[in-house]
Amino acid sequence: MSIDPAWSDDGAMARALEAARDAARAGEVPVGAVVLRQGRLLSVAGNAREAEDDPTAHAEIIALREAAAGLGRWRLDDVTLVVTLEPCSMCAGAIVAARVPRVVIGAMDEKAGAAGSRYNILQDPRLNHMAEVTTGLRAAESAALLSEFFAAKRSG
Repeated sequence: MSIDPAWSDDGAMARALEAARDAARAGEVPVGAVVLRQGRLLSVAGNAREAEDDPTAHAEIIALREAAAGLGRWRLDDVTLVVTLEPCSMCAGAIVAARVPRVVIGAMDEKAGAAGSRYNILQDPRLNHMAEVTTGLRAAESAALLSEFFAAKRSG
């Protein structure tokens, strides 16, 4: 029996970027998310709003749901969420509700980000939980996926 090697933040972001590319190929906005626990991969997801006709089917929400189901508990107080794009207010609220202690972000979202750009829900001392936030990991790669996707939408 082999043991999976521990995932680094960079390796997890690479996997999240793969999920984002898969989402783009499916016509979804290219955002990907990975949940790690003690360096082990719990879940991987890309956006699926179009496929599921669900406004809440953001990569982060799906990845958190899958991680919670896999662990058999809603409280995710020992995981790291790695996501290619800064979470929106809905996703940031879910991160706080799940008690996720650490979030690693690729590109920031100046228009709708809720982890430091437009809002800072993840580090709001008025809430019952705050997450440590690391930004900028493979930011250019994450931003390029989004730019290419929307450029293709506009020209097509």
